[in-house]
Amino acid sequence: MLDKSNRIKKEEKAVLVGVVHGEQTETLTKEYLDELAFLAETAGAVTLKSFTQKLPRPDSKTFVGKGKLEEIGEYARAKGADVVIFDDELSGAQIGNITDAIGIRTIDRSDLILDIFAARAKTAQAKVQVELAQYQYILPRLRGMWKHLERLGGGIGTRGPGETEIETDRRIVKDKIALLRKRLQEIDKQAQTQRKERGEYIRVALVGYTNVGKSTLMNIMSKAEVFAENKLFATLDTTTRKVVYEQTPFLLSDTVGFIRKLPHHLVESFKSTLDEVREADCLLHVVDISHPGYEDQMGVVNKTLQELGAFNKPIITIFNKMDLYEKNTFDAWLEDEVKQDMLHQLEDRWQTLTNNSAIFVSATERRNIDGLRATILGRVKQLYEERYPYLTNFY
Repeated sequence: MLDKSNRIKKEEKAVLVGVVHGEQTETLTKEYLDELAFLAETAGAVTLKSFTQKLPRPDSKTFVGKGKLEEIGEYARAKGADVVIFDDELSGAQIGNITDAIGIRTIDRSDLILDIFAARAKTAQAKVQVELAQYQYILPRLRGMWKHLERLGGGIGTRGPGETEIETDRRIVKDKIALLRKRLQEIDKQAQTQRKERGEYIRVALVGYTNVGKSTLMNIMSKAEVFAENKLFATLDTTTRKVVYEQTPFLLSDTVGFIRKLPHHLVESFKSTLDEVREADCLLHVVDISHPGYEDQMGVVNKTLQELGAFNKPIITIFNKMDLYEKNTFDAWLEDEVKQDMLHQLEDRWQTLTNNSAIFVSATERRNIDGLRATILGRVKQLYEERYPYLTNFY
């Protein structure tokens, strides 16, 4: 039943669309569209052009208004675009109206993210989680998907078969959602049993925005072979490894990256995977400090941690990609003394904001990795002391 016709194929040509409205400024909309282009690239599409429209609020029928939609359609058809991707979530009716008007397949950001997750899901748990999210995404949009049936004829009698098909599909989708939830509960029970069998080790979890270098750091710190590449959502499944620093063992987990406008169905489906975050004793919040919007990304992660009830845990903030930060920030003619002074100011600021729980590294250059290990070891020992105050040697 699940319609996979919206799946992005390799080297498809995409046109992106965003709307400036309410509190979403032009600058913020451009940043969102840049991220949408990266998402499209991750899915295998090439972005031809991005369109923006200023509106007090999105148009209820076409999201961008009739005139702008005609402009987008003319360009997309002239350039041979395969898909038009909207940065905001569209209703089923809006998708139907837009596709009718421009004659080109239309999807939204949520559909694109679901497509990437579907392509990258490897384990049984991840596959079930993504499929559940896909069906939950489809359910409220069935009427828009069946809109073509309303145009098969006119007048009395033409509406009935379409309505019947919609109700049949809705029942099938609801049954499938119930089945997937039951299967996910069974997988979750197995995962809970595995977590209980890990004993009383201190648990440390890597968290952060997608593509900040969590998996690369995981590989360095644990010598695990975790898939890592310069694309969004390179890792979907939680990987946990036992790590020993100076005869002190702990469990280190890598988790799925967070992102703005993440489909709420996907968050709901992946809550079981994020149990590693909720049950961790300490979090390593990895930040791509070379990204111009890294503070906004930190805000997204912190908000997600609050929603998960994990924000009050001990957190070490790891500012990664310092090599790229320096390359992007410092001109070649700048004196070394001035560079060092600027770096000290940056570090002092964040040490103050994180209560001296920040460390600055470059995973690709292995810069300050020893300092990172020492920081983690210090925090892990402290947690062991708090948990087992009656023991002088933990292991």
